[in-house]
Amino acid sequence: MQAMLFREAGQPLELVELPIPIPTEHEVLLKVSACGVCRTDLHIVDGELKQPASPLVPGHQIVGIVQATGFAVKRFSIGDRVGVPWLGQTCECCGYCINGLENLCEDAVFTGYQRPGGFAQLTTANEQFCFTIPDHYPDTQAAPLLCAGLIGYRAYRFAEYAHTIGFYGFGAAAHILCQLAVYQGRKIYAFTRTGDHPTQQFALKLGATWVGSSEQSLPDLLDAAIIFAPAGQLIPAALKAIKPGGKVICAGIHMSDIPAFPYDILWGERSLQSVANLTRRDGEEFLKLAPQIPIQTDVTSYPLSKTNQALDDLRNGRFNGAAVVLPWA
Repeated sequence: MQAMLFREAGQPLELVELPIPIPTEHEVLLKVSACGVCRTDLHIVDGELKQPASPLVPGHQIVGIVQATGFAVKRFSIGDRVGVPWLGQTCECCGYCINGLENLCEDAVFTGYQRPGGFAQLTTANEQFCFTIPDHYPDTQAAPLLCAGLIGYRAYRFAEYAHTIGFYGFGAAAHILCQLAVYQGRKIYAFTRTGDHPTQQFALKLGATWVGSSEQSLPDLLDAAIIFAPAGQLIPAALKAIKPGGKVICAGIHMSDIPAFPYDILWGERSLQSVANLTRRDGEEFLKLAPQIPIQTDVTSYPLSKTNQALDDLRNGRFNGAAVVLPWA
């Protein structure tokens, strides 16, 4: 099979031929139909996440068709269409796992980071950490829901009852969660790079109430803010933009250093929270909710051989919405 291989941070992925993987007892073998491109993939390639397997096939928003099953697989059969998220496996017996916080399991294994991912024509996945994909979605539309959607949804849930929410960075996750927020009658303020008029127009099209940069004055303060961009300097800006009692939620796995800020912008029972990974409960809830709205992902597709181009386009903000790799194109 063909696959894109990560060997060393700072170097482009290599298009290689690899043996077809063999599923172990609890795994399914998938023919990959589509795999979303995530900023986490960029953090791996750029060396900002320090513990990837090497060599490694990245990619963790996988939609595929079951081709074979391990002898102990019970949930899926050959021909089923499934989705594979970032969380690839946990111990299922530690205090975190038992108490509904499997996203914090110290023995967790992550797709496209410690185990092979979806920038390949075939891959394997633990059946217990796969999802059934709603029939409403074609493969390319479904792939971004599996990380941008799921981890974005976990971050969004932490905003609780906030009515006016700021989204700092309007990429794959924000464009999905904006649709959910509008459906629920909330107001979204979309913060983009200064002068990024195409993204601002895209946010307005999806129902954002206000668009602009983090340097601009707001018509009113926010109840909560979700930071999707990996820029630490946005945290003080977001704290200044929220009301007393408000929350700033950091949705990314990596962020640049946070500059020092005065205590008075945190005071007033404002809070700052990070979001780590996802749980299977997040996935089950969100994938039931998405078709009801219905959430529509805006997708730019690339063949497998152009995965590096997809990553570079993401790095430089050359598309709106999400990018998806098609391994058989």
